[in-house]
Amino acid sequence: MNIQNFSLSEKLVSASYVRQGLQARRGHEQLVRVLLQQGKCPEEGWSESTVELFLNELAVMDSNNFLGNCGVGEREGRVASGLVARRHYRLIHGIGRSGDIAAVQPKAAGSSLLNKITNSVVLDVLKFTGVRSVSSCFVVPMATGMSLTLCFLTLRHRRPGARFILWPRIDQKSCFKSMLTAGFEPVVIENVLEGDELRTNLEEVERKIEELGAENFLCVHSTTSCFAPRVPDRLEELAVLCAKHDIPHIVNNAYGMQSSKCMHLIQQGARVGRIDAFVQSLDKNFMVPVGGAIIAGFDENFIKEISKMYPGRASASPSLDVLITLLTLGANGYKKLLAERKELYGHLAQELSALAERHGERLLHTPHNPISLAMSLNHLQTHGTAAVTQLGSMLFTRQVSGARVVPLGVEQTVSGHTFRGFMSHADAYPCPYLNAASAIGITRDDITLCIKRLDKCLKSLSKEACAEKRESGSPAEDVDDQTVRERRELLMSGASVLHLLLQRG
Repeated sequence: MNIQNFSLSEKLVSASYVRQGLQARRGHEQLVRVLLQQGKCPEEGWSESTVELFLNELAVMDSNNFLGNCGVGEREGRVASGLVARRHYRLIHGIGRSGDIAAVQPKAAGSSLLNKITNSVVLDVLKFTGVRSVSSCFVVPMATGMSLTLCFLTLRHRRPGARFILWPRIDQKSCFKSMLTAGFEPVVIENVLEGDELRTNLEEVERKIEELGAENFLCVHSTTSCFAPRVPDRLEELAVLCAKHDIPHIVNNAYGMQSSKCMHLIQQGARVGRIDAFVQSLDKNFMVPVGGAIIAGFDENFIKEISKMYPGRASASPSLDVLITLLTLGANGYKKLLAERKELYGHLAQELSALAERHGERLLHTPHNPISLAMSLNHLQTHGTAAVTQLGSMLFTRQVSGARVVPLGVEQTVSGHTFRGFMSHADAYPCPYLNAASAIGITRDDITLCIKRLDKCLKSLSKEACAEKRESGSPAEDVDDQTVRERRELLMSGASVLHLLLQRG
C-alpha cells in the first residue's frame, strides 16, 4: 500500500479510519528506514508483524516473485513445495554469486539486500559485545569448523610455502579436522597445568616457531571459548608473538561472543599484536539453527579475500535466521540475555560447588573460563572408569543434555593423530570430572533440575557401588548407623553362642 492506494481507499472506507491505518503503516516503515540508514541492530526489538512485513517487501524484489516473470534458465528460484517457499519467506535465490559470497545478484535484489543488512547488523553486534575495532565481517552458511578451513585456504595464497599450523591443544574434533581438511599439518602444543587450569604453553609455542621456522607456519590457530578446566588461550601474548614473527593469527571464538571476557581478549590481542580473523558460531551465540558462522577481522581487504574464496552461491537461511532473531530481540534484548547468562554462571557455580561438597568432590578452580565449569569425580573413579562413564549415560537418559563426563585415560585417534587423555585437553589430567556450562539462553530452572537429577544419579551410583562391595565380600563404605548396630549385635550374639559351646565342651 502506497500513498495513492491509501487515498483511493478513502472512497470505500471512512477517511479518518484510512488515515489511522496509514499512520500505523508509517510506523513500520520508519523502523525499516532507520535500519537501512544506520545499518545497526535496533535498540528495541521489532514486532513479528514488522519483521514479516519487511521480509515480504524484500521477497517481492526477487525475480522469482515478479508477477510477469518468465524464467528460462537453470536457476530461476523455482520451488515445488509451498511449505518450503513459506519457510524461506520466498527468498529462494540465496546470497552471493559464483565468484563472491558477498556479491549482489542482479535478479535477486531483495536477497542481496538481506545479505548486506545482515552483515552490517552483525558487525554492530560484534562491536557492542566487546570487539570495538573490528572493521569487517560476513555471515557464511557453514558451521565453525568449515569456516575456519575457509580462512586457512585463503591464507594459503598469501603463504604458499607454509606447511604447518601451530595449535594449542583443545580436544574438539572439528577444530583439528579444519586444519587437515585445508591440507596442513597441525603442530600440537600441549597445555600446561596451573592449579586446576590448563593454559597456553607460550615457551613451547616460541620454541616450535624457532625449531620449524616462522616462514613454514601458515598461522597460529588459537581458541577462546572451551570446556573447563581448559581456559581461553593467552591471546594477547600469542598475538604479540605472531606480530614479532610475522605469522598470521586465526582465532576460534566458537561461542565466545556471549562472553565479555572472550571478546575483550580478542580486542586486546588485536590492539597489542596480530589477529587476522576470528570465527564464531551463529547457533551457539544467537540461538538459531545450526549451519552458520561469522567470519570477522580487522583488515577489510583480508575479510573480502575470504569471502571471495567461497565457491559458488550460498544458502541465505543462516543470514535470514540471525537477522530475524536480532530484529526481534533488538540490541537491548540481546544484551539482557548476555547479562542473564553471566549472572546464572555465578548461580551454577554456587550450586555445583555445594553439590560437589555433599558428595566429597569439589568444583575445580577455573576462574579464567567465563562459560564452562568442571566438578571432580574422584569418588566415582575409585569404583572404576565404568562408574564415571555410567554417570554420563544416566544423565542423558534423565534428559540432562550438554553435561560432559570426562574419564581418565581415554585415547582417541583423529585423522591419524592419537590424543591421550582425549576430551580433557591434556595427556594426563589429575582427575576425572563433569562439565556444565552457563551458555546464552540457560534458565534458573535448567540449573535447578540439572542439580537435582545429578544429585540423584550420584547417590544411586554410590549405593550401587556399596552393594557390589558387599556382594564381593569387600568392606563397604558409607554404611549407615543402623547397619553398624545390627552388625555389632550379630557379632555379640555369635560370641555368646561360642562361649556356651566352649563351656559345655
